[in-house]
Amino acid sequence: MYHFSDDVKREYENSPVPILVIEKLEQDGYTLALVSNGFLDLYGTQRNHVDTSDFGNNIEAFFDKIHPDEADKLKLISNDFLKRQTEYDITFRIRKSEGYHLIYAVGYWSTTPEGNALAFITFTDVQKHEKVLADIAKKFDFFQKDDFYVDALTQLPNINYLNKYAKGYIEKMISEGKTPVYMYFDIDSMQSYNNKYGFERGDQLLVLVANILFEEYHHSLIARTDSDHFLVVDCFEGKQETIDKVERVNAKVKSQAYGTTTGFHVGIYVETGYEHPSESVDHAIRANKLIQDELSTIYRFYTEEDDALFHHQRYIIENFHKAMDQGYIKVFYQCFLRIETGNGMGFEALARWMDPEKGMISPADFIPPLEKYHLMHEFDLYIFERVCMEIEPRYKAGLPILPVSINFSRQDFDYIDVVEEINRIVDKYHIEQYGMDKSFFIIEITEEGIAKATDKFHEQLKKIRENGYKLWVDDFGSGYSSLNVFSSFDIDLIKLDMNLLRNLDAHKGANRVVIKSIIDVAHTLGIHTLCEGLETEEQRQFLLDAGCELAQGFLYHKPEGLDTIFERLNIGIPIPKWETTEEREHREEKWR
Repeated sequence: MYHFSDDVKREYENSPVPILVIEKLEQDGYTLALVSNGFLDLYGTQRNHVDTSDFGNNIEAFFDKIHPDEADKLKLISNDFLKRQTEYDITFRIRKSEGYHLIYAVGYWSTTPEGNALAFITFTDVQKHEKVLADIAKKFDFFQKDDFYVDALTQLPNINYLNKYAKGYIEKMISEGKTPVYMYFDIDSMQSYNNKYGFERGDQLLVLVANILFEEYHHSLIARTDSDHFLVVDCFEGKQETIDKVERVNAKVKSQAYGTTTGFHVGIYVETGYEHPSESVDHAIRANKLIQDELSTIYRFYTEEDDALFHHQRYIIENFHKAMDQGYIKVFYQCFLRIETGNGMGFEALARWMDPEKGMISPADFIPPLEKYHLMHEFDLYIFERVCMEIEPRYKAGLPILPVSINFSRQDFDYIDVVEEINRIVDKYHIEQYGMDKSFFIIEITEEGIAKATDKFHEQLKKIRENGYKLWVDDFGSGYSSLNVFSSFDIDLIKLDMNLLRNLDAHKGANRVVIKSIIDVAHTLGIHTLCEGLETEEQRQFLLDAGCELAQGFLYHKPEGLDTIFERLNIGIPIPKWETTEEREHREEKWR
């Protein structure tokens, strides 16, 4: 343990400033090295009542008078401060004889020359200073001038002001028979604006926003909550009135800004019954986040369905790694049909989340949250590895070893070297012992993803084929299609979107012409074709006549897991007819 000199110790202990000095022990514990008289006065105790040897691991354990609403917050931040040695910057309330006081605590870590880790924390009783100044200034004017409650750049109230006074403001509004509406303004692409015009111009944009909000909502509560986010609490006078104000603000900001800005995203919550302001603000923030990247959407009103969606997304994100570790996310296989022969040519690997609590969660429900929180690269590599893991049991069961396609998100290429990772996985499972090489693995990228390809993405796509894998373009014709795909990338196959096949006879059979034309262009360039959504014999005959080689759909095969396939084998259901490797290679050579 570290020993302060008598002079230093006396100086700290006699200080009227509330100070704690905490030492990290070698056994991963903590002890109070010093306590100032100012802290004892703040806490309302005597020095002989403070047991420094049994301080424990949590700062909040020392305070038995913390406001119940803030205990969890203090515990989380305090533990993080102690264990990770981060900076400490927090406000909380403790009970005094005359009521709760707002305390502001700041702390940092320092290492002594002897190697001891010491944390210094100072505390400020904000309430005490407020009472002194309340006699010489009106409350509102005071808080307009006090940096603790005012954003220095925009001169609007800040988050500290909201935490202390929003509840009273809302209660007064409700007592007058008014309905509060919370609007959370989020400036779109603020980082890009700063990068393009500089931070000084970015600050000017924030001031402009603050001034325009004040002009439009001068009788309302307006605050800058953080960075490029503003909160307005107004009196709700109807949905259209609220929309009109939001659109006016957005138009003014876009027209008066120094550079080009797309304006705001605004989450709106109309209070339906009394709630704590923090909950209402959370609802507005949630509505804003659900707008995501829809640049044409300015505002979104919160609904109960948004709350359900939020909790669903949280469940997905919080349980994602557990689902992978426990094998809840399984691979289902759907066969590709060789239209000419009726034989199976290969499989697409599809994911199904079989959750013990929620039941079967479809990709439509879990993929969007994974994309939103940038976890798709972990998911796609997991599916790729599961496919490789299941080659051996397929081989031992006598099932045919066929090519398998695995979908990869465009996001993956921003976070990992895809080729390096899939090479690592393929090498790990020694696929050559099953008569396979890398050409048995097909990497599928949606055309939407390819349309947004960066230079780095281009390079990785090139490496996929150079390493021996096949590259297919998925969802061709889904709304993003461009013939530029044919000239910009070396690809092996395009998969025509299922909606083209489902609507063959719409608009005087326009899709028949479109499908036939795409197939002809692809074949001229040496690119194979597959059509998704095959459900009828009529569709199969059309694709055969049009020259399409492969199809995928419920007419031939529904997705199923390996367990289901093994169950059929155990009761003697024969395996469908599949192409051999030799037949596939022969047809490939003949096609060329």
